Amino acid sequence: MGRYIGPVCRLCRREGQKLFLKGEKCYTDKCPYSKRPTLPGQRGKFGQPARTKLKDYGIRLREKQKLRTIYGVMERQFRKYFEMARRMPGLTGENLLQILERRLDNIVYRLGFAPSRRAARQLVRHGHFLVNGKKVDIPSYLLKPGDVVQVREKSRQLDIIHQMLKKRGRVKELPWLQVDKAHLEGRLLAIPSRDEIPVDVNESLVVEFYSR
Repeated sequence: MGRYIGPVCRLCRREGQKLFLKGEKCYTDKCPYSKRPTLPGQRGKFGQPARTKLKDYGIRLREKQKLRTIYGVMERQFRKYFEMARRMPGLTGENLLQILERRLDNIVYRLGFAPSRRAARQLVRHGHFLVNGKKVDIPSYLLKPGDVVQVREKSRQLDIIHQMLKKRGRVKELPWLQVDKAHLEGRLLAIPSRDEIPVDVNESLVVEFYSR
């Protein structure tokens, strides 16, 4: 399956807001978006590409692309999540966000064991985490309430994890997650409600995009 391997700060510039894809760098003065929040693209005699006013389709498309970019999910899998959310009881948009938040790579990021979802995905793929005592190296693995995520014994000396634990003040405490720094583990306590998911997107526009 294909994946985006280009500069991620370009994606923030495309969406016109910080998506916090680079972890710690996004909070510093070195953040490329802070220096140049303009559209990416070639600059010639006509100057910097200008943002044009989007029509309804474009607004919905950009919101869908933004949500995909935040969680690092490709289109085919994202559409699969949408179909799953649509079959669930409740609001489809909220269900979609809850599914994305339950991904193992996102949980590792939310627990503060990785500086970004991209870094968390790499750590998971390299087999550094256990779920309920068993090694899981699938970033898209969906956790259930009560599941415990912990760093493998052989991986407990990784610098990236200990550096992040020292910076936990940067990590937003979430009521649906429990973190045990001493044992390098965390637990998913419950499925989060929409108010408990700190993602700046309008999920109803994503639903409208796929329902057109």
